[in-house]
Amino acid sequence: MNLKDYIRDIKDFPIDGVVFKDITPLLKDVTAFEYCTKAIMDSIQDLDFDAIVIPEARGFIFGTVVAQRLGKSIIPVRKAGKLPYKTYSETYDLEYGTATLEIHQDAFDTFKKVVVVDDVLATGGTSLAIAKLIEKAGGEVVSIFNLIDLTFLNGSRKLKDYNLKSLLEY
Repeated sequence: MNLKDYIRDIKDFPIDGVVFKDITPLLKDVTAFEYCTKAIMDSIQDLDFDAIVIPEARGFIFGTVVAQRLGKSIIPVRKAGKLPYKTYSETYDLEYGTATLEIHQDAFDTFKKVVVVDDVLATGGTSLAIAKLIEKAGGEVVSIFNLIDLTFLNGSRKLKDYNLKSLLEY
């Protein structure tokens, strides 16, 4: 199955000059979504890890399904002010601005080794911020898995110290 057939380009979203990779057609197609989650599972199931870190918002979609099927726990990473308990924060640059992510301070009281599952690797800012949060909270990043890697933005350069995996490259 060619998953790229289920990803559409949205020009000038969220700002002028950005071509957004929209995964909603993939989510609408049960066969494509199942194929995608199975491919993610196949890519990470042999790694030694305890839980899956899922960044808001689209990481929640893929990471939750994969974690449930692999019998792993999930650890959410959310935008600032969305988690109810004590958090660590990390501010980072996006392709089109800045953002702050948070993780609970006690996220790694039980789990240490994690895989991050997210939808898109662009400039690498989000993934690097997530990795820093995990390490700040006492966890270890075993791998960072992205459905899509926008290779032309060179995000992997920021993540050279991490095991990166992706399903699709643009």
